[in-house]
Amino acid sequence: MPKCDYDVITVGGGLGGSALAKVLAEKGLRVLVTEREVEFKDRIRGETMAPWGAAEAQKLGLYDRLLETCAHEQPFFQFLPTPSRDFRATTPQALPALNFFHPAMQQVLIEAASQAGAEVKRGASVRLVRPGQPPVVTLEADNAVSELTARLVVCADGKSSMGRTWGGFATKRGKQRLFGAGLMLEEMQIPDDTGLIVFNPPAQQAAVMFPQGKGRVRAYVAYSPTSVARLQGEADAPRFIEECTRAGMPAEYYAGARPVAPLASFDLTEHWVDHPYRDGVALVGDAAGASDPTWGQGLSMTARDVRVLAEHLLDSDDWDAAGHAYARTRDKYFKACVTVEGWQFDFFFAQGQQADARRARALPLIMKEPDRFPDHGASGPDLPYDDNVRRRFFGED
Repeated sequence: MPKCDYDVITVGGGLGGSALAKVLAEKGLRVLVTEREVEFKDRIRGETMAPWGAAEAQKLGLYDRLLETCAHEQPFFQFLPTPSRDFRATTPQALPALNFFHPAMQQVLIEAASQAGAEVKRGASVRLVRPGQPPVVTLEADNAVSELTARLVVCADGKSSMGRTWGGFATKRGKQRLFGAGLMLEEMQIPDDTGLIVFNPPAQQAAVMFPQGKGRVRAYVAYSPTSVARLQGEADAPRFIEECTRAGMPAEYYAGARPVAPLASFDLTEHWVDHPYRDGVALVGDAAGASDPTWGQGLSMTARDVRVLAEHLLDSDDWDAAGHAYARTRDKYFKACVTVEGWQFDFFFAQGQQADARRARALPLIMKEPDRFPDHGASGPDLPYDDNVRRRFFGED
């Protein structure tokens, strides 16, 4: 291969792009991070990293930096009305969840990439990625357009990734089910160390809270678009709280709460590509595939993508083979997450007599034996997810 301008160019400077740049630059690779935003903005994205994702952050050398700058430890989690669990005592990772304001996390990590030696261009728009050996990136920055080559281009440009299109990847989508809405609230009346979730199966709703410390909470509600008008904009904040309480979250938690950020809704349908690498272009994070955000796996999945791709690149001189190895591995753990999340959707949200009977049969068994509930959301996709696990979850054993 001819000499390239960079070893790696990342399209996107969020968690995926910046974390990968930081890890590779520390090993002496020439990395360019391209980020279109001059200042990161709040767009109602994931703000919790499950214990298995926190372990990935440790392996990437990011855990302590996040804690020192923007992250808030959440050791406990509670499915209301059952007792809370301590993640540190009940997961293989023995770690809490990490919560943070998403734009603050992005800023911390893009600075970490720069400090590690990566070149960072902000206010830079990628206009095209052309796969090949080497792949070529058309970049508009500093009032000029240039073409840059790299041994590998990594597209970490989110759910609406143009990298998928440019790379020739076919996007697959699951069945459209629910919508979700998110809102930041201050002066909340809940413990700062405990995440909360509650389900209302007959209404097809769930409400979730992730505390960020000092009464600041990112709250979410999942809802059926056929029964709830779309929640969008500042004026809908009271209705957002109403729907959270309708899902079963105690109304007193919101007493005196003050909305402090945008309110927006988003489609919770999963999407993915099979084998997210081809011809010098790799996809990571939501660009490669996003599972249903109801279950909060996106940031953990992205951290694992970064770790797995980095390890394959650093262990091989054949980066085409390394890219394919990453893609095969990614397909496996993404399938595990999506499969288990499908079971959970059927358990909590499916309607009809059969679904009601399943819940009536399985819930008492789970209350007696909590380990019947698949713990992949907290403990990670390496747990078994065969039919025996499914049958035990549904009380069919």
